[in-house]
Amino acid sequence: MEFTTSRLLLDALKESDADALFSYRADPAVARFQGWRPASINDARDFIETQASIVPNTPDSWLQRAIRLREGNVLVGDLGLHFPADADDSIEFGISLAPLHQGKGYASEALRAVLAWSFGELGRRRVHASVDPRNHASITLLRAIGMRQEAHYVKAFQLHGEWVDDVIFVMLADEWHLKRD
Repeated sequence: MEFTTSRLLLDALKESDADALFSYRADPAVARFQGWRPASINDARDFIETQASIVPNTPDSWLQRAIRLREGNVLVGDLGLHFPADADDSIEFGISLAPLHQGKGYASEALRAVLAWSFGELGRRRVHASVDPRNHASITLLRAIGMRQEAHYVKAFQLHGEWVDDVIFVMLADEWHLKRD
């Protein structure tokens, strides 16, 4: 599974990405809203190695893809796709960008490619994202790509030792196709 956009390449994480992945994923500003943060460079290497064996669209799996600049092949972030075991018509996603590369439109460019693939080639009915409501940048991003807030769960899960709210943003295939027509 590989996507190319005007500025980006989304492909498999490589062993050579470990330093960059560790650098931004361990950054407190990035890790604050993420469920996984590596404690060491070896954690990043292990994560990349584990990801290499995951086949796209496998039920009950999280598949992480690198987000790279096409020019220079620089890793700027990663995008995770969850294929739930009990919902073959739905996909969940999450995205992380290195602070240096935030605010440049890379996240929306990557997500639009994933939405097109999800609703096109995969024929999924629904795509959603789970966001901590304190993550204003992600909420702005999700609204900008046309997603809508469907739910707000209060103190719904533990993140880094604290109970946090969970806001669910959704887009249905019908909504995606209407926006494209």
